[in-house]
Amino acid sequence: MDTFWDYVWYTILVFAFVAYLIILFQILTDLFRDHTTSGVAKAAWVICLVIFPYITALVYLIARGKGMAVRSEHAHAEAKQAADDYIRQVAGKSPAEQIADAKALYDAGTIDASEFDQLKARALGHNGATPAGPGTPGTADRGDMAAR
Repeated sequence: MDTFWDYVWYTILVFAFVAYLIILFQILTDLFRDHTTSGVAKAAWVICLVIFPYITALVYLIARGKGMAVRSEHAHAEAKQAADDYIRQVAGKSPAEQIADAKALYDAGTIDASEFDQLKARALGHNGATPAGPGTPGTADRGDMAAR
C-alpha cells in the first residue's frame, strides 16, 4: 500500500465487505423467519450465499425484497404487541378499573358496602379500609399543625 489509490481501493473493499455482511444477516434473518419456504430451499439459499455471495444476495433482494419488508414489519408488530401485553400484565389494573370491577361486584350483590369501601380504599392507595380521620394514628400532628 504505497499510493493514495491503494488506500482508496482498500476502503472500497472494506465498505463492500461490511455492506455484504449487513445484507447477509438481513437475508438470513428473513430466510429463517419465513415459514412458507421449505427447508431445502432455505439450505439452497444459504449454500448459494456462501458460494456466490454478491450475486445470490442481489438475486434474493430482487426476488424476495418486498416479502422481506412485509415479514419484517409483521415481526416488529408482533414484538411490540408482546411487549405491550407484558407491560400491561406487570403494571396491573389502574385504580379506576379496580373500582369499576368492585362496583360491578357490589351491584351484582356479590360483596356488601363495607367490602366495596375496602376495595375502593385499596385501589386508591389508602392503607386502611377507611379514610384518615381525627382519631387515626399519625394524623394528630397534622391537626396540631393546622391549629397553630
